[in-house]
This record gives sequence, structure tokens and C-alpha cells, in this order.
Amino acid sequence: MNKKSLIAVLSSGILLLVVLIIILTRKESAPEITAKVVRGPFEILVYSTGQLESENSENILIPEVMNDRQTRISSLTITDMVEEGTLVDSGDYVATLDHQAVEEQLKLALDDMEKALSEYEDSKIDSNLTLSNQRDLILNAQLDLEESQISVKESAYEAPSVKRKVEMDLDKAVRKLEQQKKAYQLVTQQEINKVTRKFINYKQTLERVDVVNRLKDALIIYSPRAGIVSYYQYPYGGSVKTGSRVSQWSPIIATFPNMNNLVTKTFINEIDISLIKKGQKARIGIDAFPEKTLTGEVVAVANMGQLMPNSDAKVFEVRIKINGTDPNLKPAMTTSNTIQTNDVAEVLYLPIESLFSNDSLSYVYLAGDKKIRQIVEPGDKNENYVVIKQGLSEGQEVLLNVPANADDFDLNGMEIYADILKKREEEKVRKAEEEKLAKLKEAEQLQNMPATMPAGGVVMIK
Repeated sequence: MNKKSLIAVLSSGILLLVVLIIILTRKESAPEITAKVVRGPFEILVYSTGQLESENSENILIPEVMNDRQTRISSLTITDMVEEGTLVDSGDYVATLDHQAVEEQLKLALDDMEKALSEYEDSKIDSNLTLSNQRDLILNAQLDLEESQISVKESAYEAPSVKRKVEMDLDKAVRKLEQQKKAYQLVTQQEINKVTRKFINYKQTLERVDVVNRLKDALIIYSPRAGIVSYYQYPYGGSVKTGSRVSQWSPIIATFPNMNNLVTKTFINEIDISLIKKGQKARIGIDAFPEKTLTGEVVAVANMGQLMPNSDAKVFEVRIKINGTDPNLKPAMTTSNTIQTNDVAEVLYLPIESLFSNDSLSYVYLAGDKKIRQIVEPGDKNENYVVIKQGLSEGQEVLLNVPANADDFDLNGMEIYADILKKREEEKVRKAEEEKLAKLKEAEQLQNMPATMPAGGVVMIK
């Protein structure tokens, strides 16, 4: 029994040793993945997706009467709209704006007009009554004057005191008549102003009723010309469609894209936006036509970033103008854009997977019998490759992965690392000098500025 157990243990140990030897043998004999250093043209590319739209398009706008403040309507909802891409002729139906809001304003305007008309009619009646009373006062003053004149004639043989009193009554009657006549003129002007104000108010309400009626008649939007209807795209995302609101500040209902001038609107993340400049060339692929490849040029780069919906990432809008025309292209088609941010005619480069780094040190593992970890100075890079400024030569082979015995590789090229550090220090000194010169120039400009005396203050020059 013990002998059998010993044999079983020895067999298991031998089997385990054989398996281990096989595994180690396979690992040591596994082929190394290498790549060669290549000399040639090098492109730095930025990739993005975008959407086609017309660079110059004719807009279908809200009715012009909606801009009139008398409507008292700031915005209206689009209750119905044709499908995007519909081909329409001049005068064809495009959209309908909300009638309910206009009907409510029309009812209020009619109520205001009736009220203003009633007040206008009442003001005319009140003015007639007021002026009639004023004319009665003038007539009474005239009668009092005639009575005083008769009294003066009758007092010709009366005592002087009586005559004086009668004459004073006559003077009072004369002044009273003059006062009543002047008062009549003032009251007449006052009543004219009152009636005029009421009439102006009535006329304004009447004009408002007319404006709202014209808006009501213009709520059905028709096409001004023949073309393909395209939904207007908001700058911050989304589009104008059924259920959207339009107003004086956002007056576009739809657009007629000019298919001879197309651009693709794309958004570049904040990491790559510093590479994008106006005038850079681009290649554009159309997702709907994978076989098509168009060329274009960056024509606009946004200065302000914006947040992507449901994300914290900031992006910048970039517009790429497409060269030429293609009858198969339609607005809102998805594009795959490749922007060429830099193009170097002749440099050394290798796959980016073969470059490794440790703090500020960049190096590669050289293929071959000699186990060398070569220090290099990297330059620009794109999605797949990195430029090598010094440390390698054309045709050299490097490993694409870290070798199993990486610790056995000797580090070579410390003079390159020293040169890199020297360049960094020189760049640091150069930037410090530029900042110093900029500050001196700014101080000199401030010193040469003329001193001006502020109002109510004193300028002190030290």
C-alpha cells in the first residue's frame, strides 16, 4: 500500500515537472512582435463625427405682423409641420401656428375696443353737458351786467354813496362776464382734450384688433418658393419641429438649404481643439455612402466651448466647408471627418505602442540579440504613430511589447536624455525672457501715458 502511494506521488511529480518544462519552453520560444522605424511623410489627424447642413440657406420666418408689439404675443407654438425633407412648391403648405393664443388675444382686444368706444361716447356727452352749463353761466352773467347798467341809469339823481355802490356793482358784473367767457374757453379746451384722449385710446384698441386679426389670418405658413424643407437646427442642439415655440427672438420656422454650399458641423473635444485652425484640410466620409470620400477645409472654430447633453465633457463647434457638390448629399446626413492638423514631409516615426516612458524618460526596446533599452526624443504623434527626433535610425527594429526579461535590458543614450533636459531648460529660460520683456514693455507704455486730471480729483505723480 505504501509502495503504491509512493509510486503515485512520484508519477504526479514527474507529470507536473513535464508540464512546467513545456510551458517554460513555449514562453521562451514565443516569437517577438517587432516593428521597423520608417522614414516618410507624417500626418497629425483629428477624427470626429458631424452633420451636413447648408452654409447659406433661405429661412421660412414667422409672420411679419407677429413682430408688432400690439399683438401682445411674445411666442407661439408650432401645432403642425410638414416632414423634414418634403419637396414643396411656391405657395405650398409648410406649418401651422397655435390659433388658441391668438383667439384669446383677439377676444381681449375686442373687449378693450368696446370699452374704449363706450368711454369715448360718454366723454362726448359729458363734454356737451359741461359746455352747456358753462354757456348758461355766461348768459346769466350778461343778464347781471344789463341789470347793473339799468341800475346805474336809475341812480343818476341818487346820493353819491348810492351812485358809487351801483357803479361798483356794474364793475363786478363786467368782470364776472369776462371771467365766465375766459372760463368757457378753458373748459372748452379741457373737454376737447378729454374727448381726444378717449378717441386716441379707442383708435389704438381698434388698430390692435386689426393687427391681431391680421396675425390670425397669417397663422398658416406657406412656402415662399420651391425647395426642400429642412428643420432649423438650434445652435445649442435640437431642432425646430412640431411642438417647438417661435418668437421675435427665435423667428425661424424652417429653412431651404442651398445644396451647392454644404458644410459639416462637428464638435471637437477640449483636448484636441488647440490643434484645430482655420484653413486646415479635411477628408469627409458620408455614412450613408461609405464609398464616397470628399475633401474640405476648416472655415470656423468656436471661441467658446459648450457642454454636451448628459455629459460633463466640453466641446467646441467646428465647421468644415465641403469642396464641390454632390446631388446625392442631403442635409442632416452623418459625416466622419478627418482633419489634418499638421503635415511633415520627411521624418522618422514608429508605432506608438513601441514607445514606453518612465517619468520624463522615453525609450524603446531594440529587437535583436543585444538587449538594449534605447532612450529616444519623441515628437508629434497621431492616433497610431509617434515621431522620433533622435535616438533611432531608419530601418531599426523595435519591440511592440515589454519583453519578459525587460530588467536585463541595458539603458543606452543618456546623452540624448541630457540633451532633452538642456532643451527644456533653454525653453524655460526663453519663456522667462519673453515674459520679462512683455512686463517691461507694459511698464514703459504705462509710463508714457499722459496724466489726466479726473473730475473732482487730484493726480499725484511719485
